[in-house]
Amino acid sequence: MVLTCAQMKSVEEAAFARGVSAERLMESAGLAIARAALDFLPSPGRATAVCGKGNNAGDVLVAARHLAARGWAVELDLAYPESEFSPLAARKFAELSERRPSRPAPTDFPASHLVLDGLLGLGAHGSPREPIASAIRRIHALRDRGAFVLAADLPSGLEGDSGVAGDPCVIADLTVTIGHAKIGLLADGAANFVGRLALAPLPELATETGDPAELAAPDLLRPLLPPRPFDSHKGTWGRVGLVAGSRGFLGAARLCSEAALRAGAGLVTLYVLPDIYELLATTVTPEVMVKPVSDYRALLDDRLDAVGIGPGLGHDHGDAILEIIGKVESPMVVDADALNLLARRSGAWPNFQGPRLFTPHPGEMDRLFPEGKALSRREIAERYSARHPITLLLKGARTIIAGRDHPIVYNTTGNPGMGSGGMGDVLTGVCAGLMAGKHSPRHAAMLGAWLCGRAAEMTVYSAGGSPESLAATDVIHHLGAAFQELRHPGLETFAP
Repeated sequence: MVLTCAQMKSVEEAAFARGVSAERLMESAGLAIARAALDFLPSPGRATAVCGKGNNAGDVLVAARHLAARGWAVELDLAYPESEFSPLAARKFAELSERRPSRPAPTDFPASHLVLDGLLGLGAHGSPREPIASAIRRIHALRDRGAFVLAADLPSGLEGDSGVAGDPCVIADLTVTIGHAKIGLLADGAANFVGRLALAPLPELATETGDPAELAAPDLLRPLLPPRPFDSHKGTWGRVGLVAGSRGFLGAARLCSEAALRAGAGLVTLYVLPDIYELLATTVTPEVMVKPVSDYRALLDDRLDAVGIGPGLGHDHGDAILEIIGKVESPMVVDADALNLLARRSGAWPNFQGPRLFTPHPGEMDRLFPEGKALSRREIAERYSARHPITLLLKGARTIIAGRDHPIVYNTTGNPGMGSGGMGDVLTGVCAGLMAGKHSPRHAAMLGAWLCGRAAEMTVYSAGGSPESLAATDVIHHLGAAFQELRHPGLETFAP
């Protein structure tokens, strides 16, 4: 559920009317913020809580108290004197002061420096004024020196309904939205200020009122990934057929096929033309079967539980590819050059004989739906999926999953390091592997986007990682840890 600020306030007021205390909500929110911080910075370091005077400040003071208990060196940057705090924020300030070790803040940054933005809450509008503006600029300076900025509920300076950023506005690496996502956090122009989005669902704030869009967050996804039966075998988890790779684009086939394996497929077969058979047969991971075919349509004779088509195919063999896209009855991921083929032949699409998941990046989406260029990403996804009998996974900084008769889903994971070659090939393989294991295209898209994004995060925030150094093969190598974290929340599955 996605809410406006007014709807969120109504939900809180309804909770208070039922007897839920504001302090109880603050304690729950602060604990969720601390837990989210530890998902990215699991080893104790330095935490700076930058506080306004309202309940948003109280949330980060509770989070700081939990971090102090975990060994973090906590320091405070107060935009207002304590005497101006709201009563509840003042109480949390006193509790933190009592429990925080009486030691000076370190003069040099330790391995991790976390900045908690607790300056402004939902009620703020327009560009921040002093002293908040100066506090935001201090946050900017810390981030420029390598600090990781976590915004509580909304980045201070971002309007919660429109997503318009004031001047100045906090630029967060992670925003932990409390209870429900606020609609402004999902605006196209807000992504650079919101950063990675995490949801802290609070049972006390449950509601059925609001925008039915959902965030692909662990609580939503975990039920889709039950433990595997002990007596399962390779047939249980399905046969994946992949049509990928061509001369000059062998890496796409290698990435896609290994990703399908790492996503749980029982058997993976890569269908390739003779001119690249030997090149791939000797270089793909040994568990992948490489099948030479003179015509890609040979795939139609095999029994497959899921198909992935498009990565690295080039522009030849269009008739065969179009026939496969139409005739295969199994679920299919259609990506890359297969999508470009459909865009070129928009008036001659086949009738799909099975479920289809389209996974375009923004450029491919423009070619498929040129009239959508003036629309928001959400509008593009909704209108396109309403016209065609498909599930759409629109890649980007805030990946969107759409389909007829289903609410929009926004993925929450990922980082800027994923803007490099091969990431889409990995996603295609992961989604195909999940569909072979009997996940619907919609559920495979939701799980696949989250898992690939979280695996990328694990790479970046592990020892020696960075967005610049992230490669698609790193995502494959961390898929297992991402699966484990989704199944077992709270486990620290990557090295500090």
